[in-house]
Amino acid sequence: MRTTYCGLVSDALMGQTVTLMGWAHRRRDHGGVIFIDLRDREGLVQIVCDPDRADTFATAEGVRNEFCLKVTGKVRARPAGTENNNLVSGKVEVLAHELEVLNPSVTPPFQLDDENLSETVRLTHRVLDLRRPQMQRNMMLRYRVAMEIRKFLDANGFIDIETPMLTKSTPEGARDYLVPSRVHDGLFFALPQSPQLFKQLLMVAGFDRYYQVVKCFRDEDLRADRQPEFTQIDIETSFLTEEEIRTMFEGMIRSTFQHAIGVELPAFPVMTWADAMRLYGSDKPDLRVKLQFTELTDVMKDVDFKVFSGPANMADGRVVALRVPGGAEMSRGEIDGYTEFVKIYGAKGLAWIKVNEAGAGRDGLQSPVVKNLHDRALTEILSRTGARNGDLIFFGADKAKVVNDSIGALRVKVGHSEFGKAKGLAHGDWEPLWVVDFPMFEHDEANERWSAMHHPFTSPKDGHEDWLETDPGRCIAKAYDVVLNGIELGGGSVRIHREEVQSKVFRALKIGAEEAQAKFGFLLDALQYGAPPHGGIAIGLDRFVMLMTGAESLRDVIAFPKTQRAQCLLTNAPGPVDEKQLRELHIRLRNPQAGA
Repeated sequence: MRTTYCGLVSDALMGQTVTLMGWAHRRRDHGGVIFIDLRDREGLVQIVCDPDRADTFATAEGVRNEFCLKVTGKVRARPAGTENNNLVSGKVEVLAHELEVLNPSVTPPFQLDDENLSETVRLTHRVLDLRRPQMQRNMMLRYRVAMEIRKFLDANGFIDIETPMLTKSTPEGARDYLVPSRVHDGLFFALPQSPQLFKQLLMVAGFDRYYQVVKCFRDEDLRADRQPEFTQIDIETSFLTEEEIRTMFEGMIRSTFQHAIGVELPAFPVMTWADAMRLYGSDKPDLRVKLQFTELTDVMKDVDFKVFSGPANMADGRVVALRVPGGAEMSRGEIDGYTEFVKIYGAKGLAWIKVNEAGAGRDGLQSPVVKNLHDRALTEILSRTGARNGDLIFFGADKAKVVNDSIGALRVKVGHSEFGKAKGLAHGDWEPLWVVDFPMFEHDEANERWSAMHHPFTSPKDGHEDWLETDPGRCIAKAYDVVLNGIELGGGSVRIHREEVQSKVFRALKIGAEEAQAKFGFLLDALQYGAPPHGGIAIGLDRFVMLMTGAESLRDVIAFPKTQRAQCLLTNAPGPVDEKQLRELHIRLRNPQAGA
């Protein structure tokens, strides 16, 4: 029905007759000549409706925004001075010979070029929101990214194998979405949090290199970069070392960026988890921000200032400094603003020192806390931070988690602030990173047990297997995360391929033999049949595209996303079902108010 897309009409088609289909983006009546910007997924082209063609002109007079149109006309040059260099079609226009309204539109609830729409309005009218040029570009980029990944994996011998959507509920770190079985009274399927166990089984089955662009489901609290259903680039391979796996998939990420958006990523440095936490307080540090922590816990153990000495003498306490070059220029109001900011992360306050004259001892320092610190502590602070005249030093002192979270967030906020940009505290468009050598376990103090840092199928470093039962806290995992601009793109690990090691991990997690067999028996049994060494990675496609587009939320790169309350405003899901369906599933709803 059409000869080309609107957004692809260019001077290469000069003088030719084209047939176009699309939507009226806007209509302008310029004193006898009507202009219509016709839009489709590839962009806009200007349509000219001349009164010399009476039928066409009469139809154009009735056209309004979002009418679906068919236009046949001749491509000609725009008048001099009216070109639009921002469009492929910016040097030409189409003189309409025929204009047909394929379908009129009611008045849209908003203008598609309105930049101040609330997210509620956008998600309620998502079909129209998706017509907006930015959303069209986002969805097209998402497609290109997925295709580039598929091409890379195909070229490297990976095959796409589907795994089940209805599976067994297994403890993998997040809450499952459960699906009641009508056929099996009282039993439930679970939607997969990831295809983790099935891709390991495919390695045991000998498929060697597997991938899937797959939906995953986690019933957990949401935020800007999290959705209850999300898309994962899920990959597993046999007979490769941890380093070989990282090298291969670094290549995949670099190739995808280059071919999808023309960006050549810099080399991916490798940093241990311990160093990331020591220097940045985060296992996904934003390396565009050049500020680092300075450890002061040992220095503060004997100072009179209890705000510092208390955490310094706690088993899980930490005291750090964050030097901000040129930060002494900050006003007290700005510092107070940062003090309120760190409280979001559990900090009780934010101590600081302005360095007016580094060589003048305490007389060159400006701060309410200076009088509470002895000379040796002040000397160590200046020496370790490398503070110079005009710098500002922020301090974090609390439980290590609170310090890491609050000062880590402060580091990023200051670095990306207008002040930080002016002072060059953050630079570089793209800063990738591999974080490696994660602890196998983290201790759950409330329940007095260990839990898996990644998941319970991650292999310990060679030689650490014996500590699984004697000292789990010493075990380091063959695990790795890939980070870009402070966002975790994905993570993976070398998996456990020997049943006896997997059983040791379960025992370390206080998962008994009977429970392990009930929940993971199919995996434990499979590992006994010559399971190969294997490992892999899972990369979030949504986050990948979000970073490329510069979007602030995953919802801007997912066609039909959920809100932060896990609702779909377009379809009003989740919603009630009738009593008949519930009876078929052997389900009766409790009345929370009655406590029944």
